[in-house]
Amino acid sequence: MSVVSFTRNGNFIGLLLANTILGFAMPMLLILGGLTGLQLASDTALVTLPASVQTLAGMLAAAPFSVVMGRFGRRAGFAAGGILALVGAGIGAFALITGNFVLLCLGHFILGAALSSFQYFRFAAAEVVSPDWQPVAISLMLTSGLVAAIGGPQIFIMAKDALAPIPLAGAYVALAAVIVVGMVPLALVRIPTAPIAKTHATTKRFASFAVLRRGPVRRAVGIAAISQGVMIFMMIPTPLAMLGCGFTEAVAGDVIRWHVVAMFAPSFVTGFLIKWFGKESIALTGLVILAIAAVAGAAGLSSAHFYGSLILLGVGWNFSFIGATSMLASAVTDAEKSAVQGVNDTIIALVSTICAFAAGLVVTGLGWAVVAIVSMIIVVLAVGALVLSKAQPASA
Repeated sequence: MSVVSFTRNGNFIGLLLANTILGFAMPMLLILGGLTGLQLASDTALVTLPASVQTLAGMLAAAPFSVVMGRFGRRAGFAAGGILALVGAGIGAFALITGNFVLLCLGHFILGAALSSFQYFRFAAAEVVSPDWQPVAISLMLTSGLVAAIGGPQIFIMAKDALAPIPLAGAYVALAAVIVVGMVPLALVRIPTAPIAKTHATTKRFASFAVLRRGPVRRAVGIAAISQGVMIFMMIPTPLAMLGCGFTEAVAGDVIRWHVVAMFAPSFVTGFLIKWFGKESIALTGLVILAIAAVAGAAGLSSAHFYGSLILLGVGWNFSFIGATSMLASAVTDAEKSAVQGVNDTIIALVSTICAFAAGLVVTGLGWAVVAIVSMIIVVLAVGALVLSKAQPASA
């Protein structure tokens, strides 16, 4: 596939457009989860429950959505996710109108499940281009996160008072509108459906775990899970650590903003770097940058240390996560994709959930320096394990 044919690939362009629009939902929900919980929760301990159940639902729904896509196609899976998102947004708005906290949690649970389906856009992008362009397609698909980080909060600001005097309810209506608009480009996309392996039911059930024993697959899943987990482990407690060091909320927020920019801005070139230097080389480079980010975090508590650490953290995540995704896309057959990708995203979500909860406990109990040191140790151990795994025979 030439550069011209890649840029004229209607299926890829449709997926990129849909993913960019639907990506607005995530930052909107990051804002809504805490604010609506604060508005309706009867106990301050329950304020983060909507956001927590949203994360839990994403973990539980990742594998089922992959199975649905493997059997009925990517478009069917994305459409199911869109319908669920519309239901969840409607329940969220109704919960605010009625002041029902339980309904609010239910709405965010459904929304979390729906958003897990959109994580498969990166794999769908790899399936509509030739193998040599897969890293570029995956990388460019993640640039939508940069657009969403800017546009999502802006949509929230414009829509939050649309149903005044009920605060924030309008944002759920705007979220539903975003979902509807984002689903339109998918009507024009044609994604090949992977063949379904004709094996015994029990074999199917455990096939994905057997595939994980293969070295290339194991390394791809491991790098993705480690990079996502370390990124979450350091990012989540950063505002709390900065406030504890005397910085203002504005400065802490600006550090997170530049971290998000660093997460997605490199995506414009990461795919090309993978084409030139190889998937595993870029993924390993990402892990090294993550380790350097942890060292920078542990080195001091000035604003420069926080900015530098979180920017490096974003770049390291970008290289390692896109590299790992490209590795997985090329390491499995079409018949294995739905099962293995589901297990991959479930493992990533599980690691992310554990790291999110652990980060708060560590930073409040032991301090920011310990968070950074633990992150560094995890990455160093992961790199060592990957090097040993790479040295094993190909049959491992």
